[in-house]
Amino acid sequence: MSINESPNLRMAQRLALAVPALLLAGAYLSQYGFDLYPCEMCWWQRYPHFAAVAFALLSFLAAPKRLWIALAAGGLLTSGLIGLFHAGVEYGWWEGVTSCAAIPQTGEGQSALDAIMNAPVVRCDEAPWTLLGISLAGFNFLISTATSLFIFNLLRKEGRS
Repeated sequence: MSINESPNLRMAQRLALAVPALLLAGAYLSQYGFDLYPCEMCWWQRYPHFAAVAFALLSFLAAPKRLWIALAAGGLLTSGLIGLFHAGVEYGWWEGVTSCAAIPQTGEGQSALDAIMNAPVVRCDEAPWTLLGISLAGFNFLISTATSLFIFNLLRKEGRS
């Protein structure tokens, strides 16, 4: 980190790394800790978070920092918009492009065919968990979109100075 970096750029960089990493950690905790298996659209939301983490890490290593941070914020925004689409499917606002997905997990001594046949069916149009009526996809939309817009605003302020 250079001495000339502004607080806005540092905050944008840290948010661009921390928020998608924490959202991914929460997704994996809910999956492996609470058996809330992801549907296909849940996976679609994770992919841009992986990209956002990679771009944010690049911002610590390579120039131009603002570009990598902006790309990370773009990944966050993309995931948030996919979350909005998924939440809309869950709330019945519109129809989704898929209805369900099976998540096979092989256990010790279990054949691959048994794992596939016994995999839980996870529907994309049913929210497995909500808090105050907001699903995980809805929370992803709110958190990812708000954070990305905040990061873009910090970068805009940085560009003016």
